[in-house]
Amino acid sequence: MGLFSSIKGEARRAFIARSDECKNDIIFKHPDSNIRWGSQLTVMADEQALFMRDGRVVGVIGPGRHTLEASNFPFLSMLIDAVTGGNLFITEVYFVSTREISQIKFGGPIGDVRDASTGLAVGTMVHGDFSIRVTDPERLVIGLVGLQRTTNDAFIGWFKNLLLKTIRDHVAELMVKKQWPLLDVTSGAYTEEIEEQVIQGAKKHIDGYGLTVVRLGNFTIAIKPEDEQTIKKFKKDTAYSRLAGGFQQYAAGSAMLGAGEGMAKGGGGGGGEGGGGAALGGAGLGVGFGMANMFMAQQTHQPPPHHGGYPPQGAPHGHGYPPHGAAHGHSPHGAPYGGGYPPHHGAPPQGHQGGAPQGALQNVQCPGCNSSVSPGKFCANCGQQLPAPEASGPKHCSQCGNELSSEARFCPGCGDPTGS
Repeated sequence: MGLFSSIKGEARRAFIARSDECKNDIIFKHPDSNIRWGSQLTVMADEQALFMRDGRVVGVIGPGRHTLEASNFPFLSMLIDAVTGGNLFITEVYFVSTREISQIKFGGPIGDVRDASTGLAVGTMVHGDFSIRVTDPERLVIGLVGLQRTTNDAFIGWFKNLLLKTIRDHVAELMVKKQWPLLDVTSGAYTEEIEEQVIQGAKKHIDGYGLTVVRLGNFTIAIKPEDEQTIKKFKKDTAYSRLAGGFQQYAAGSAMLGAGEGMAKGGGGGGGEGGGGAALGGAGLGVGFGMANMFMAQQTHQPPPHHGGYPPQGAPHGHGYPPHGAAHGHSPHGAPYGGGYPPHHGAPPQGHQGGAPQGALQNVQCPGCNSSVSPGKFCANCGQQLPAPEASGPKHCSQCGNELSSEARFCPGCGDPTGS
């Protein structure tokens, strides 16, 4: 058995070639540096064999099957070990592939990138594959020996890190200079431009090693799903608040709509599966949308307040305004008015006192923002639930003054929500 192993080992030493399991490696170093005189060297059609000693390339042999003798390759005479009587060459043999090596996977973090559309800093990642080709085997081997990256795994790891650094620099630069929205970048809208920039950017780093990146494949820039949802929600809220006229208006409208949806889902208790529950749900949504629309109308069409003690032109007397020509707060006879009506006009009209219908609901103070607002379920400014209003008589609609029953949810005259 020992004799057979010895013969097998000698046969291996007599044939110098790339091992079968390393056929797809870019660089392969022959494990034995003691090469016998007259050994057979096999170089494949898409590779070159480089002979190195003391950190420099002594000779290069191209494709074919060759007998290693000084008569065939004169440079071998510089590698002969005189101690062995000229039977051995002392050299390191590297096999370097010159064909395009494709589908080399890579990936990693790019880092935080500021989104141009929202201003948010979001962590980004990149993954894909690339193809590479050796353009100058001598420069590659010399460079890798200096970096101590002489195995294929060490070389690939080094090159992936170099490519990732180039991608990180150029993606950040492009997004800042061109103001690309991050969602557009992750959708693949700018993949071609980014690939071109990365390949050009890598060129200056790898030219010195006799390498070139042929192409990038399946190139994808991605962000975490939760970050994507955050950006989308931010952009939606910004668009809605712009349409509503400001963030406070949008927040108030959202609170009103949320209140209506809550009433639709849970209001009324025993709505169950029958038609009553569905009707109540529709009414709840109607309240929410009605309040939101009313709030928007008030924000956009609210008339300017009237100042002064006289009624606007064309207003009738006896509704809180003194007769024309009277001094503020006094009748023409010098007596002060009581409740806004001069003495010579007699008692105020039936159902009125102090200029307001008898029994009408007065404004209430919101416990959330302390604003004085019209009575209802929720505050028109902040959406806070309001306390139940108090009335001194029959309940009236706050919009048209129509008298309402105590159970009414909407005014039969104008359709306005009653706040019940």
